[in-house]
This record gives sequence, C-alpha cells and structure tokens, in this order.
Amino acid sequence: MSSEHKHAIPTTQNEKVLWWALGLTTTFLIAEFAAGVLYNSLALISDAAHMFTDSAALAVALAAVRIAKRPADSLRTYGYARFEILAAAFNALLLFAVAIYILFEAYARFKNPAEVQSMAMLWVAIFGLIINLISMKLLSSGKDKSLNMKGAYLEVWSDMLGSIGVIAGAVVIYFTGWAWVDTVVAVAIGLWVLPRTWLLLNESLNLLLEGVPQGIGLNEVKKAILNISNVISVHDLHIWGISSEKYSLTVHVVYPANVSPEVISQNIRNMLETDFSIHHSTIQCEINDCQNEEAYIF
Repeated sequence: MSSEHKHAIPTTQNEKVLWWALGLTTTFLIAEFAAGVLYNSLALISDAAHMFTDSAALAVALAAVRIAKRPADSLRTYGYARFEILAAAFNALLLFAVAIYILFEAYARFKNPAEVQSMAMLWVAIFGLIINLISMKLLSSGKDKSLNMKGAYLEVWSDMLGSIGVIAGAVVIYFTGWAWVDTVVAVAIGLWVLPRTWLLLNESLNLLLEGVPQGIGLNEVKKAILNISNVISVHDLHIWGISSEKYSLTVHVVYPANVSPEVISQNIRNMLETDFSIHHSTIQCEINDCQNEEAYIF
C-alpha cells in the first residue's frame, strides 16, 4: 500500500488592482449618496447603496488576498486560502441585504411619491458608470480564476447595470415628468441583482460544505481513474475545494499484486493535474479492496 501527495501550485492575486478599484468606488459612493439625498433620488441612493457593497466587497476581497497568503501552520494545515470563500459568501449576503432594503424603501416611495431632479441625477449616474467601467476593466483579469475576485467583479458589474438604469430613468423623467420612474428603476436594480447574488452564495456554500467544485464531475473523475492502466477498481473517492483555485482529492484504488503502486499513483496524479486541474491528491493503492459498511462507496 502507498500513500502519495502532490501539493497545490501557489497562486497570487493582484492587490494593486483591488486597491485602485476600492479607491475609485469609495470616492464615488460618497458623492453619489450625497447627491441622492440632495436631489431626492431613490435611484441614486439605491445605486450608492450598491456602490457601498462594492466598496465593502473590494475591501473584503483585498483582506482575503492578504490573509490567504499566510503560510500553513500546525493549526491550519491547509493555510488560509479558504478565507476568500468566506469573503465571497459575505459579499453575497451583503447584496441580499441591500436589495431587500431598496425594495422596502421603494414601497414607501410608491405610497408617497417625491419630486426628482432628473438632470442632476443623470450627470451623477454618468460619472458613476464611468467609474464602474474602469473598475470592471481592472477586475476582469482575475474573475475567472478566483471566486473571491468573481464576487468583487459581480458587485461592480451589478452596480454598472444600476448606473445604466439610473441614466435611463433620468432621461425618461426629464422628458415626461414621471417621477415614479425613479422608484421603478430602483426596484429593477434590486430584482436584477438577486438571482446572480444567489448563484454566488450557492457556489460559496458548496465550497464551504466541501462539495465537489463546479466544473468537475465525480463520475468523470472516477471513469478517468479507471482508464489508467492496471487500475482494477476505485472506491472512497472524495473531491473538494480548499478555495476556488485549489482542489483536493483522496481515493483508494485496487491494483494487481505484480504491479508497482508508485507507477499507478504517478499516472493518476499526472492525469488529475492535466485533465481536472487537481494538484493536491492523496492516492491509496490496495491489493485487496478495503471497502466496509462505513466507507463512502462510489
């Protein structure tokens, strides 16, 4: 029997990008909130609230990047990489809270409509859109590699849509005088963001519960291992994510007594790295099947 390990390839995040996005977003949210109160625009306040979640998301993402760099120790043998998943879950919950608040405030506005200064609302929203587009460009390089960065990008992306909605609402109010459009835009922003927020929260919870990471199929991994030469059977197969970039796998494989287990283990590790980007694997090779009633049998 042999037990072999392959440790994850370290990855880094671009802290400078997060700092720039955080500075731009925080500066504008203060200005936009003040403008929303001054010009009596719920849509601007709604957009500023999303800007606040953007800033919070970027700050948490930045903290997660720094904390995740800490090395593993005797207490946390996997290190601190999972902190980015906690950050993504926090951002999703924050978005839910803001959306609920905006919907509640919109209900109050429908009952008591308020006058809105559309031109001021328009120019503030245009400036906000520019800030959003710059931040999205900065964050786009890391959004497909890290759930943490994906959460921050989604925050800015949702606020970009909010800025577009506010611009459209301001134009309609200017030409028609329909102040209620401001409230409709605020509600639309909240409802648009909720489904995407749920997807982010669901993906984060899946990793926190040590579920199989998205994009990896347990059946596919089992079949690929069985296709390795001299692998008779596979059991006790587990796959989970330490973070959105680091996956781990443990498995027991049964092999013929006249074959070197080291060769089988190496072939399996090479396949896992190449085909599934799993760089941390523990493979237990057995001549006799060790399955029992308590084992996870797949």
